[in-house]
Amino acid sequence: MEFRVQLTISRSLRSLPAGQMTDLIYTEKELVQSLKEYIRAEESKLAAVKSWAKKLDVLTRASTSDPEGFLAHPVNAYKLMKRLNTEWSELESLVLQDPSDGFISNISAHRQYFPDEEDEKGAAKALMRLQDTYQLDSESFAKGNLHGVRYNAELTVDDCFDMGKTAYNEVDYYHSVLWMQQALKQMDAGEEAVVSKADVLDYLSYSVYQMGDLPRAIELTRRLVAIDPGHQRAGGNLRYFEKLLSAELTEKDQSQQEPMSEQPITLGTYKRPRDYLPERETYEALCRGEGVKMTIKRQSRMFCRYQDRNRNPRLLLKPMLEEDEWDSPHIVRYLNALSDEEIEKIKELAKPRLARATVRDPKTGVLTVANYRVSKSAWLEGEEDPVIDRVNQRIEDVTGLSVATAELLQVANYGVGGQYEPHFDFSRKDEPDAFKSLGTGNRVATFLNYMSDVEAGGATVFPDFGAAIWPRKGTAVFWYNLFRSGEGDYRTRHAACPVLVGSKWVSNKWIHERGQEFRRPCVSCWVSQFPTLNRVKGKNYLL
Repeated sequence: MEFRVQLTISRSLRSLPAGQMTDLIYTEKELVQSLKEYIRAEESKLAAVKSWAKKLDVLTRASTSDPEGFLAHPVNAYKLMKRLNTEWSELESLVLQDPSDGFISNISAHRQYFPDEEDEKGAAKALMRLQDTYQLDSESFAKGNLHGVRYNAELTVDDCFDMGKTAYNEVDYYHSVLWMQQALKQMDAGEEAVVSKADVLDYLSYSVYQMGDLPRAIELTRRLVAIDPGHQRAGGNLRYFEKLLSAELTEKDQSQQEPMSEQPITLGTYKRPRDYLPERETYEALCRGEGVKMTIKRQSRMFCRYQDRNRNPRLLLKPMLEEDEWDSPHIVRYLNALSDEEIEKIKELAKPRLARATVRDPKTGVLTVANYRVSKSAWLEGEEDPVIDRVNQRIEDVTGLSVATAELLQVANYGVGGQYEPHFDFSRKDEPDAFKSLGTGNRVATFLNYMSDVEAGGATVFPDFGAAIWPRKGTAVFWYNLFRSGEGDYRTRHAACPVLVGSKWVSNKWIHERGQEFRRPCVSCWVSQFPTLNRVKGKNYLL
């Protein structure tokens, strides 16, 4: 509030008549009243700033005491994005009412590091991704109840409204309904909010209509009209919805509509629209630990052993403990693949250069970002540090494959909702140029190091044959992407499930065909000559 006082006083007060002097008395009274209003405005602003400071002080104390632990919870990560993109801007506007140079210069200097609107939107989408994958209703998120554990991280009415609005603006009415319904539920329970109930009902009713539920859309719109009879859209929407419903009833030859469901809107009320991923349901079920096809018979074929890779000198005194994770295709896990000290050094080297993870464009071979891979990654060379060189050598020793032509060690960090949807590591026949620029052939095998435990989520899953491999810090998993014939093993299509709670660190080595000519010779023969061929989807391959 700007304090402005305009005074009009004659140069000679003594010449003023008594009436005018009286006017000055009232003018002074008005000035005092104006001064009081200014003081109240300043006090109100100061109280608001103090309230902000108190709330943010508590938050920063909690977040800085254990940054990784704090950010491990997806709600905390979302709210951090929202605070820095939206709420700090509101505080800036509040202070700007009476400019404070120190505060403004400080916040302006740091603004370049703040998340922007796209970052906040990405964090909201990550929560929705977790909601879908792990079948969590909006109330569980709002109350901080994840994976059966209640956390001290809750979403307010305004948070839920903003989540729903983000989905609405993306024409994602399915999630808009879920979050607007949660905002309305918390408002009906008495929670105060900045957003009005009319605004919530406006978005909710239209989103419900878009989901094809006309009776409920009509009921919600009637409630909106009752709250705000003069709403600019509500009356027109109500008449339109009622007209559509009447036409539907006429077409069905019904005289009146069936009573609207009294059940509240929940996760299963409406069917989630299908998207581009054909194995979406299988993939998400595996992420939840459902549908894993580890039978007793298959488990009986799983063994563990000490691996010295044909008496490799570096493994003779300290062989690697190898466990079978799956029989066909054969996937193994190596225990004690990385020490804690090595993990910390790798993370230390990678952190300064972490950037949005990329994938190789199958048509051009150029690295590019993709919406189906959400993580940060960095590439480390063996010459950078003895630890990287030692890790590369260990991979070569234990797999028996040359890493001279392998890609650099890639380090990836999956935070809130971080994932990599089902994909192949190798290039298919319709992608002949995927690795052409490397000149090292196709990716014959994948070696994946787990550099952290994950509290919930983050599994590596194989939808084709129903396997789920869970991260265990210091271990690594290994599988071949190509058969010995050089053809791709399409069963190895896999995914990194979204991280629900925690932070997932991995590093991987993609090993290429060049250099393996004598270590894993290419063989292409007839079944009659090789009775030990593995038959997959109507084709025979020598493993």
